[in-house]
Amino acid sequence: MTSAHPVPHASPASASGAPHVTEPQPYDAVLLAGFGGPEGQDDVIPFLRNVTRGRGIPDERLEEVATHYRHFGGVSPINEHNRQLRQALTEEIARRGLDLPVYWGNRNWDPYLPDAVQRAADNGHTRLLGIATSAYSSYSSCRQYREDFARALVESGQAGHVTIDKVRQFFDHPGFVESFVPGLVEGLEKMFADGSRPEHTRVLFTTHSIPTDDAVRSGPRDEDFGPGGAYEAQHRAVAEAVMERVRAASAAARDVRWELVFQSRSGPPTQPWLEPDICDRIAELPGEGVTGVAIAPIGFVSDHMEVMWDLDNEALEAAEDAGIAAVRTPTPGVDRAFVTALVDLIEERSAAVPASDRPHATQLGPWFDVCRPGCCENARLGFRPAAAGVAP
Repeated sequence: MTSAHPVPHASPASASGAPHVTEPQPYDAVLLAGFGGPEGQDDVIPFLRNVTRGRGIPDERLEEVATHYRHFGGVSPINEHNRQLRQALTEEIARRGLDLPVYWGNRNWDPYLPDAVQRAADNGHTRLLGIATSAYSSYSSCRQYREDFARALVESGQAGHVTIDKVRQFFDHPGFVESFVPGLVEGLEKMFADGSRPEHTRVLFTTHSIPTDDAVRSGPRDEDFGPGGAYEAQHRAVAEAVMERVRAASAAARDVRWELVFQSRSGPPTQPWLEPDICDRIAELPGEGVTGVAIAPIGFVSDHMEVMWDLDNEALEAAEDAGIAAVRTPTPGVDRAFVTALVDLIEERSAAVPASDRPHATQLGPWFDVCRPGCCENARLGFRPAAAGVAP
């Protein structure tokens, strides 16, 4: 709660900085944290200014990205998804008899996180458990949300009064993993029915690319996860877990190979980002005898712009140009397995379930309740104040 504690802004159960909590914590509300998105043409450039704040990017360059949003009427689907997710969480929480309202706030657009924290405090809710709409470890998918929590507490004037913890990264919770399986099975079987032979079909598990300097800093600094850090290692582990389940559900899928690809890079050409790019990889596949691809967006929890534009437009066009069949499979959205998993995580953290009893679908889990020192540093910005982890 103060600088005297290893974990700023934490509940008593998390303030010691232990990797997994051992004392139950009676939270009184859930804080759902999203990226945010525009909801009309007039919102697009102000939203993109928020996303790129501090980088000095002129509006002319922002307008190049804005065309993706303008194609959909200036509306990102991400806010509507979060409304649906908030409602689904509220209903599942009520079904279990838990008294936990769900507040929702965004990083880059209304409703903003500081306002959500203020609303919670005004309603007497001061022990918040955060859920970020991102499953993996990296600066942009974990630590930046923890920075958002700390900033929201300071800007709302609630630091020292409201505490915010965060559920563990849920990349390998069985419910998250399972939410990708039915859609991928259905997509593959449709391709097989249309004449694509399993041995000539490839699953491309895709996620947002990040700078390699940030990738190697993802996860705890005292563990070696390989050249892509915890971020890439987690995605590879999840892809393997999803594919195991798909092969168990579809005998024909047992001959299908898979690989991990990346998308949506936005840095300068001179800056290395994780590769291979999905469109580049699709262009190469016909030379390897591949006639069909199933694109599975395991890096995303909903169909937001990087899915609807970068996959449904650019990647599917790349497949058409390459002369191969392609299908894009669903994100979790408000899939029952996914929503149930998130509420399981709320109960798990509240009850301080021992790490040995926590469900996980890969050897990397269960991940930490309290992020470790030096976790997921931003190579450009360094360490900024963050909640829900051991400082820095």
